[in-house]
Amino acid sequence: MAISNDKEFKQALAGLATAQQRQVAARFVHRVFPLSSDARIQSALDAAGRAGIAEAELALASQGANSARVESFTRCGKETDWSAQAGHFVAKAAVACVKPAEAGDNLAWDAAMQARLARTCQTVAEGSGTDNREAEEQYRILEAFLNS
Repeated sequence: MAISNDKEFKQALAGLATAQQRQVAARFVHRVFPLSSDARIQSALDAAGRAGIAEAELALASQGANSARVESFTRCGKETDWSAQAGHFVAKAAVACVKPAEAGDNLAWDAAMQARLARTCQTVAEGSGTDNREAEEQYRILEAFLNS
């Protein structure tokens, strides 16, 4: 299945089981992880990527990722530091990977959107505008996941 737009992308993600959503979400976030490099985020991504992870371990990973999110928010400050803002969105994406799932949640979609925001912040910080190809890369990642 070739995914060419966000409607198809979101629909394909919604069709995945929660564990699969976590696994593919972790792949999306790995692409932008260098914009943060917080060890708690890496731990959350490792946890989300494992099949059959225990709920207790997932809860610990969620707490760590959420702490990273809160701390990254406080670093952003009033004057927008786009690099710090990118790190904040990476942390938010990681939280989406490991947070407790509720009915109707699309964890992978939430992670994908936060990862895109992180990449946008990076391109602004580098002075290269806001055009990036993160969505197309996410489509490719999902297609590979579905075909594996």
